This record gives sequence, structure tokens and C-alpha cells, in this order.
Amino acid sequence: MMDIPAALLYRKLPIPSPLLTSAKGRTFGGDIRIGDLTGNGQVDFLVYRSDPVSEMKPCFLGAFTLDGDILWQTGSPGNQPLRPGPVAIYDIDADGRAEVICFYHRPNGHTEKETLSDVVFQIREGATGEIKLERAPEIFSTCRGWGPNWCHQRLLIANLQGKPTSQDIVVKLGENLLAFDHNLDLLWHYTIPWNEYSRCSAYIPSVGDLNGDGYDEINGGYYILNADGTPRWEKQLAPNMDSVAILPWDGTQMRAICSGGGHILDQDGGIVLALDEEIVPHGQEVRIGHFIPDRPAPQMAIRYRGHNPDLLMVDNTGQKITHFRLNHSPNETGMEVVHWNGPDGPDLLYNGGILFDGWGEPVISLPGLPPPQGPEKMGWYHCYPANVCGDIREEVVLYNPWTSDIFIYTPEPLDETCFSTYCSGPRQYNARLMD
Repeated sequence: MMDIPAALLYRKLPIPSPLLTSAKGRTFGGDIRIGDLTGNGQVDFLVYRSDPVSEMKPCFLGAFTLDGDILWQTGSPGNQPLRPGPVAIYDIDADGRAEVICFYHRPNGHTEKETLSDVVFQIREGATGEIKLERAPEIFSTCRGWGPNWCHQRLLIANLQGKPTSQDIVVKLGENLLAFDHNLDLLWHYTIPWNEYSRCSAYIPSVGDLNGDGYDEINGGYYILNADGTPRWEKQLAPNMDSVAILPWDGTQMRAICSGGGHILDQDGGIVLALDEEIVPHGQEVRIGHFIPDRPAPQMAIRYRGHNPDLLMVDNTGQKITHFRLNHSPNETGMEVVHWNGPDGPDLLYNGGILFDGWGEPVISLPGLPPPQGPEKMGWYHCYPANVCGDIREEVVLYNPWTSDIFIYTPEPLDETCFSTYCSGPRQYNARLMD
């Protein structure tokens, strides 16, 4: 890689040693979530690990501040989660304080990875870790599975009841999509018709208000659900529906973004744009941003050949702007849009320790990152774009689940007097962490 300008390393934050564990010759923290746990306007961090049998069910949680002070910890040492999993930081009960919402392993003799009968649903006080609510939903014992579609378990914060703030939780467990309110009462259960590898709906669905009625819809790539869980639209579009979103596309109009075939859908599943399978044989990741100021915006950046560094950039009329190759990252995933230049852009695209512009040029390097460590699928740096230390421009918060440091990079010049308070949004609490 040619010499390119370097970002300012604002903080290399070691995960406190009591929150680390060791396995297979590595010392590491595990998966990371970010949010303001203490309510002091600064970003905090939560590390979690899973029980070694399932490699998925969270069994250890540890919270710490930006200064490295431990807030609390609980659970057994655990091991590395197989995938980024069912843990979120959000003020789910609207009391003004962030909670940790998570699955949690309660061993009961049924430890098979295919079942959730030994898992409870918890809401913990963010600042102390105290359990505010714990339930063992009966439906957990009936949800079983294994394989890629089962392993991607995530909690998505949603507004399904038209309240002033989002107070509901959408959970995907294989072919089961569940919705709970802030009391962890089950609202509805939708069974996804497709569960075959490469022909299943999105591993991680997305939520957002497609029609502007104050209620969120759910986009799974092959379905759009109403807030009450009833199907608004169902169809098996192109294969490899690996990445979806709900974002503005034409003006302020919200659309369902779908990586499979490069589709943009309206609220009823009508096709606004389709690049088709010949152009996008395997839409691995799709991201929407304003990367190129003088072209119709926003633009779509789509990793169109599966687990490869090949990227296609199109404008919102469907016209191809360019295609280029990103740098390599393990499993060829992990790209994210960063508002590095503020809300007026242009946006940059993070991938593998580099920030790229919309023409595919590497424009910012992130110095000091160690070489990849860990297995192929989780051996690199997950990215949280967030404003954590300065003005309206976004920082890049990076972590490797197999290491013990968190890296925060910021644009120069840094003027910390401009910073007012950290505000967590959907790009943080509903982060699209992919492996």
C-alpha cells in the first residue's frame, strides 16, 4: 500500500486485565459493544464472551470506561463468541439510563449448541450490571438449529408500538423472528419460509420506518414485516442475501436496501432498483453513503463477488460509477461507512485498517494496528463509526475479538473543546458487525 495520510490515534485503550481471558495461546477480551453506560456523556465499553460448548451463548460480561476503569463484571471466563451475538447497549425502558440487553447462559444440563433452553433474556443496569429483569421465554426452548443461519444471533432495537422512543427488541434465531417489548413479553413470532444456506433471508435483518407512520418495519431481504409481525411482502429474491438495511435512498424516502442482486425496494417490496445477478452474483455487503459529491446521492457500495475485495459503486439512478478492489481483510468482510468529514461529507469507506474514498483510492491510514490475529472469520478489526471525542466528524472505533486493545482514530485537527456529549444511535446499538 502506498504512503497515505495517517489518522490521529486518539486512544489505544487496553481492555482491563481482569476482563481478559486466555485460550489457544492468545489473551483476549472478546466481542465489544459501545454506549454511555454511566450517563456521564462519555462512551463506555462492554466486553462479553460465550460459553465454550455453544460458542454463542453469552456467559461473561465486563464493563469499563474510556479511561480503562472497570465498572462491573459478572460470569464465568467463557470463550470467544463464534459470531457477534445477542448483546446490546440501549435505554430500553426509557428511564434516561442505558441498559445492557442480552441473552445469558444459565446451565441446566441442556448445553447443546442447537438449543436455547439454557438461555435467559436479561436487562441489566448499565452502570452497575445489576439485573433489572430476567426471563426465560418459553419460546426459547422451541427454537433450535445450527449452521450459518442459526449462528448469526443479534438483538435489534426497534419501535414496534409507535412510542416516543424505541422500546422493543427484534431477535432472529435461524428461521424464527421474534419481537419482545421492554418487559421482555413476546409480541409476535414470524417463521421465515427460507432457511437453506445461500438461499435464506438476511442473516441479520434491519429495522426502520419505511413508510413514515412512526412504526418500524423489518427488512429481511426476502420479506418486509409490519410492526405487528405480519408480512407486508414476501419473495425469494436473488441468492446470498447477506446484508440489508433501511435507509434514505431517493431524497428523504426510506427504502429497503438488499445486497442480493443489488436491490432497492419500496415499503411494499416494489423494485426501485435492481442491478441483477449477472452484475451482482453474490452481494456480500452493501453500504449506502454520500461518497462522491458531484454524483447523484446517496451511492451504493456493494461487495458484489462474495468473499472477495471487489467493490462496485453505483449512484442512486443505478448508473455504475466505478468498480475497484479494496485491500484484503480476513473473510473479506467488515466494511463500513464513516462520516469522517462530518454530515456534509464526503463519506469514506472503512475496510481492513484503511479508509477509502468513493473512487477506491485509499486516503487515510490507521497506524499502529497489529497484524491480523485469530481465526479467519474473526481475526481482524470490527468498526464502530461514532462521534466519541470531538466535533461533528465521526471517529473510527476498532477492536479485534482476539486481542486486548481498542483503537480509536480521529480526524485532525482534534479540538476536544467542541465535544458536548456522546449520543448513541442505531449505527452503534444496531451495529452491522459482520463475519
